[in-house]
Amino acid sequence: MHIIVVGLNYRTAPVEVRERFSFAEADLPEAVRQLKHTKSILEGVIVGTCNRTEIYAVVDRHHLCGHYIRSFMEQWFGLPRDQFTQHLYMYEDDRAIDHLFRVTSGLDSMVIGETQILGQVKNAFLLAQQEKATGTLFNMLFKQAVTLAKRAHAETSIGESAVSVSYAAVELGKRIFGKFSGKTVMIIGAGKMSELTAKHLHANGAERVLVVNRTYERALELAGKFKGEPITLKEAETRLHEADVIISSTGAKDFVLTKMMVQQEMQRRKSRPLFMIDIAVPRDLDPAIADIPNVFLYDIDDLEGIVESNLEQRRREAVKIEAMIEEEKDEFRSWYKTLGVVPLIRSLQSKAAAIHEETMGSMLNKLPDLDEHERKVISKLTKSMVNQLMSEPILRIKEMAGDKRADEAMDLFVQLFALEEPLKAMNEAQRVADAAQPKLAPVRSTVSRTAPAASGFATATP
Repeated sequence: MHIIVVGLNYRTAPVEVRERFSFAEADLPEAVRQLKHTKSILEGVIVGTCNRTEIYAVVDRHHLCGHYIRSFMEQWFGLPRDQFTQHLYMYEDDRAIDHLFRVTSGLDSMVIGETQILGQVKNAFLLAQQEKATGTLFNMLFKQAVTLAKRAHAETSIGESAVSVSYAAVELGKRIFGKFSGKTVMIIGAGKMSELTAKHLHANGAERVLVVNRTYERALELAGKFKGEPITLKEAETRLHEADVIISSTGAKDFVLTKMMVQQEMQRRKSRPLFMIDIAVPRDLDPAIADIPNVFLYDIDDLEGIVESNLEQRRREAVKIEAMIEEEKDEFRSWYKTLGVVPLIRSLQSKAAAIHEETMGSMLNKLPDLDEHERKVISKLTKSMVNQLMSEPILRIKEMAGDKRADEAMDLFVQLFALEEPLKAMNEAQRVADAAQPKLAPVRSTVSRTAPAASGFATATP
């Protein structure tokens, strides 16, 4: 069993590449289902944001795992792998876990410490869980990642400085105009990113805000929060000349504004400059718009470094979160190592319960005059004796699961307690259960007691 992540992000691929590997929200359930049925993938989660597309998987083949995931991407996006392989990174086991913790905590984001990614990872995990694409490992790992991120933001001040993609967009506008007072701002899209942008604009003095959305009701709802004016997308096409700043963030697959639309409206602006920021992936604004005189177009990749002054404090807080991540990684490793002893412990408990039941039956046959209360008292006391006898061996084998010689210790445990037959019965029951849902088989021991490697995960390879 190995945990891997294959993906691309703002560091490895420009926006024109990332937008080609963007999963539409409506298509994600089907994508997760197809990933789940990809060869050698036992569990899977897809995390897709404007800055990254990442596929997390539990795989049974260490050397071919990357090949199968790249094949999945090739088929889903309809692109030959030689067009995107150079942009991909792949981390295995320890480094994959470290990467997930860093992503969820906001340490791997373009704007370090942002919190939006936490909700995105959580939603990706819940969707995969809903599609039955997660099992023992990811159910534990992703819950741990989400809990860690919440704790990191609660126990540090990494989120106190106002920095986000939407904040960076506003900062860039201030560099051009100086201030927003007296300027008309048009926000295209009424989602979370647009709402954050409107919030920052309002705080920086923007008095007139036009909120554009395909659905007028949604535009009206957002505009009401900032005393803005709601308009439809169709209406906006003929009112572009009113705006000094246009910030677009929708989920549209095609360009919302084309070069021709903007060119026509610029004639009505009489050479007054128009500042446009596209923070959507895929992009909302046709890149050719940048060729129009007096139009200044920026996309999401242009925002990196805009808020450098606010990031220094976040970097200092990030050091504290790095320490938290190391603790969480140790905790996950310890938990993972105990998975191999679970079947042994269950086998011992099952065998002890059978012996207790058989002994109680024999005693009751020899003492038929016992009343119901006496029988319950004797059963409870004898069961307590059995449990106490087992508690110390169970505790010791859990502790030894993390030792270098864990395999030898567990083999000896099987021999000392004669657990070969109970293990065979458990494995056969598990085999029948797996036949119904083979992709979700948990990490477990085999008949002869083959636990996960005591040394932990393999070395990660980028």
